[in-house]
Amino acid sequence: MSRAQAESVIKNIIREIAQECAVKGQAVSETLVAFMVKAVVLDPDNQFNVERTLTKDDVQKLIKTCVDRLLMSASPSLDTIKMQVYFDMNYTNRNEFLEEHKRVLESRLQPVMREITDSRARTREELEGLYRKIVSCVLLRSGLGSPTDISVVREATAALQSVFPQTELGTFMSLTKRDKERQLRELTQIVTGIRLFNKECGKGGEGIDNLPSILNEAIPSATMNIENELNSTRLFISRYTALIERQNAELLEEPEPDMLRQAVINCRQHEAFLKVLLNDVVVATDQVNTLERDLRSVLIQLQNTIQSKTAVPTNQVYPKFISLAKIWTGFQDEMVLLSVISNIQANLEPFTRSHKEVLQDSVLQPLLTGLILRTDEERIAETSGLDGRVEHAPHFKNLEFLFPETTRNFSQLPLQYKGFCGYSIAVYDRLLLPGNPLVGVLRYKDHFFCFTSKEAAVKFAADPDRYIAHIAEAAKRSPELIQLLELHMQFSTITPYGKSAEPGHMIEKPLTKRDSGIQTEVHPIESNIDPDYEWNEWEMRRKAIKLANLRTRITHSVQTDGSNFRRNNATQIYLPKTQDTQTKREKGTSVPKPSVFIAGLRGCKSQTTEAYKVDLTLDVNTHNDICD
Repeated sequence: MSRAQAESVIKNIIREIAQECAVKGQAVSETLVAFMVKAVVLDPDNQFNVERTLTKDDVQKLIKTCVDRLLMSASPSLDTIKMQVYFDMNYTNRNEFLEEHKRVLESRLQPVMREITDSRARTREELEGLYRKIVSCVLLRSGLGSPTDISVVREATAALQSVFPQTELGTFMSLTKRDKERQLRELTQIVTGIRLFNKECGKGGEGIDNLPSILNEAIPSATMNIENELNSTRLFISRYTALIERQNAELLEEPEPDMLRQAVINCRQHEAFLKVLLNDVVVATDQVNTLERDLRSVLIQLQNTIQSKTAVPTNQVYPKFISLAKIWTGFQDEMVLLSVISNIQANLEPFTRSHKEVLQDSVLQPLLTGLILRTDEERIAETSGLDGRVEHAPHFKNLEFLFPETTRNFSQLPLQYKGFCGYSIAVYDRLLLPGNPLVGVLRYKDHFFCFTSKEAAVKFAADPDRYIAHIAEAAKRSPELIQLLELHMQFSTITPYGKSAEPGHMIEKPLTKRDSGIQTEVHPIESNIDPDYEWNEWEMRRKAIKLANLRTRITHSVQTDGSNFRRNNATQIYLPKTQDTQTKREKGTSVPKPSVFIAGLRGCKSQTTEAYKVDLTLDVNTHNDICD
């Protein structure tokens, strides 16, 4: 079976398992199903052989086993795997999250930006509509108020008109699309800075929340919530660990040993995730304090620059407004990060309920009577003295133990198994106890191991490979340990949930790899560079044809710049002569003008006036003859 066919089969198996779980009322993600398939195949109790092709019966057995595990109720092991999948799928570091947040914000603003940059407004009404869109874009990008709030829009419009009046829309329309987008970003920052400064001066600030004050209240609250949950989880760890140690000493069977170990692993994973979230909150606290100092500094500079002046050069105030806007954007980013951290913390809690339901206080209290509950710090403190250190002995000649005073950057060593004692995991069947680096960190095959005590370190160092193999077998029975202890190098088919390329990644036998090197001579062959060398055969063909054509050519004469036979040449041209051409002649016709007179009005001697008309108008023919 080819690799592509095998991956297709795995994808079909994953899809079928997800469908069966959905039919039975349990919705599961393909990522969770893919990890469960790999975990079931690796578990030696299920007797799957990764070196041979799965038969039809094997596939049905695999599907049934995976469905049964995914539908298990009150299973701390399954809840731990679900917790790991959820955290890896939803959590990311600060920088990656902020980059993704900005990318999402830009994608949401693209339709508004496109309407502005692609606008071809000409009339007055169209230009006014374009200006309103710019105001809305500025508000949406800045996040200071809603574009539907009239008071917010008026304040933003006034601030925008002070730096970008509507009369400059013509210049804005003539810019390229990229320049328009750049100018919109700059206008957003300047308008944001102006509004924030006005709010500080008490002259505006409609729709602007006091983010520094909100963060100063929210961060301590989030820190307290995480610490309380962390302390509660550590209390469960100390209880379950004490019961396991008692069972190992007295060979008790109550409560169920495997359930106790699953509960410890679940709590340890929850504790590790809470530590990550708490560290992010601490970083956010430092970042907010830095932003507050920068905010006060920029506001003081602006007040000193502007004071009571009626006009200030733009090259003095615009950069400060932009700096003010960037600082406020930092506050907004911290708000979003804090919201995400709180949301992840709340969503992790349901994955810890199974062990609380199975191992209730009413069951544990009688068993805890007389036991001393020790925290991780107390266990480490017991072996932190000089007497607890590993002493160098002859049988450690091929091994090396590292100590703080002999190792640079000792606190930054990448400890195996996330700092848990490998001896305890192997000998006490998946019991997770924190190692104490002060006992001595064993360096073996470029890996670093720490232990709970000197005795554990000595026994582990006597045969490291055997204990490492035991831990790998324990991880096959409890696949959640692969993620918790970061054993992905030992299980190449199990990748971190967030780094898996696709759910149907092929299950295959782990590959054995090793580092190797080779050394060669620097210049085994002397260099010989031919300036006439050609690698292109078509260029060589062109040169060959050129040489072949030269054989049939005869040189008649040669003239160069230095030739004695050069002569001056002159050329005479005849300028075109001026000519007139008449294409038509003017001609017109006229009609005779009427000439009518009244005679007999003058010199009348009689009492009665006898007047009569005299028509002196020429006929047409006579008139034309006279005109011609």
